[in-house]
Amino acid sequence: MTFRSPHPHVDIPDVSLTEFVLGRAYEFGDRPAFVDGISGRTVSFRALRDQTRCLAAGLSHRVNKGDVVAIWAPNVLEYPVVFHAVVSMGAILTTINPAYTTPEVSFQLRDANVKLLVTTAALAARAREAVDVAALSIEIITIDDVPGLPSLTSIVSDVDPPMIAVDPANDVAVLPYSSGTTGLPKGVMLTHRNLVANLVQIDAIEEPDLSAFVGVLPLFHIYGMNVLMNFGIMRGATTVLLPRFDLEVFLRVLQDWRIPIAHVAPPIAVALAKHPLVDSYDLSALKWVFSGAAPLGVELTAAVEQRLSVTVRQGYGMTEASPATHYSAGAFVRAGKVGAVVSGTECRIVDPSTGLDVDAGEVGEVWARGPQVMKGYLNNPEATAATVDSDGWLHTGDIGFVDEDGFLEVTDRLKELIKVKGYQVAPAELEGLLLKHPKVADAAVIPVPDEACGERPKAFIVASEAATADEICAFVEAHVAHYKRLAQVEFVDSIPKSPSGKILRRVLVQRERASSRTIGT
Repeated sequence: MTFRSPHPHVDIPDVSLTEFVLGRAYEFGDRPAFVDGISGRTVSFRALRDQTRCLAAGLSHRVNKGDVVAIWAPNVLEYPVVFHAVVSMGAILTTINPAYTTPEVSFQLRDANVKLLVTTAALAARAREAVDVAALSIEIITIDDVPGLPSLTSIVSDVDPPMIAVDPANDVAVLPYSSGTTGLPKGVMLTHRNLVANLVQIDAIEEPDLSAFVGVLPLFHIYGMNVLMNFGIMRGATTVLLPRFDLEVFLRVLQDWRIPIAHVAPPIAVALAKHPLVDSYDLSALKWVFSGAAPLGVELTAAVEQRLSVTVRQGYGMTEASPATHYSAGAFVRAGKVGAVVSGTECRIVDPSTGLDVDAGEVGEVWARGPQVMKGYLNNPEATAATVDSDGWLHTGDIGFVDEDGFLEVTDRLKELIKVKGYQVAPAELEGLLLKHPKVADAAVIPVPDEACGERPKAFIVASEAATADEICAFVEAHVAHYKRLAQVEFVDSIPKSPSGKILRRVLVQRERASSRTIGT
């Protein structure tokens, strides 16, 4: 059976993303659009629109329609300016995690065929290294001044940029990277229409009076990018940006800016429920805590609600869906559920073993179809076909059920990605890295529970010669972002595999769970 949205139909305007998001910027005028939560520096809506126009004019001498521009930066005021300057020109923006190592950055630069990279002074040296490793001719422009490199201020031009025709339904606007349902990171091609559609879908059901947001979610990630940054601009709300999560600063922003809704990932929800520092701040303006990126359990939901006198809401989706397919708002909120399907979107729950739909209340893989579903993976038709079928259904790789009221609850993952603080970690990526270690003959990686992070990676290693867990962990740490580091290493005689040679990670997961239960008793 197909579950359809209980929300009214919405019309999706046939416009470019920047035209839609910045369309009312001059109307909002001198109201702060973004505030640096550390320094207090601000940019108004009027200035945001003007700076975007001037930067687009400057970039027009370096970038053509369809070219890929990368941004590698934390949450800074210039991020939305770069984002919309690039997108408004018909170019494509690929966003890079600021925690990435040089090999991770070079992979994305090469895979996306990046022409220009925008970064910060703090990352400039590593950016040069990554460009060298990628072996591409990539110009580097910095947000702040760096000797020997052009900066944003040095290339802007106070003129109107060239008029560029954009086909919203087919032209790609952004290219975030996701591991999808399995495997190595892949470029997710999101069109202007994909992103505009999801903004319209959320706008139709979100609370009307949202004056300010706290921007602690990373803007390189689709959740922070579209649900927070672009939605805030579109609504005329002030977004107070934080370059990283610091509980004390986060609480101060909630208090001082009288934030009505806090978009968080589950680890922040844990802090709100348990940390004693929370009691030192006046959070009386906070009405909703909205959690995404990973499921939030009923117990944690209740703990947050009771402590802060708020309503905890959840949403569900993935990068491949721009990101939301389900969203909690208004009367459509249930503890532990991620909401009903958004307008213009359909959902099915499919038995993975039979491919047949199951009824309400029965568990299966979550499938979704709607205008927010990606165009496909960049240069990877096989992965695209495996994720979005010929009828347009996105196979999410998540297991869940829809209750009799139409609310989705996600219970497990069919896919093998590890979620660390909401970040995706692909086991295959870590396994490929581990096999480069001279003492590793074979390896497999699975998730293990972690109270602070939700999950963390554990490696099973078949050693070719004597090795220690510490040296394996140190090897991985030198090559990956911090959230991909191994939490545990276990040496084994062999890795379970199928006749075709595929690693049977579920066997290891079941073995790990059985071992944990035995230890617990």
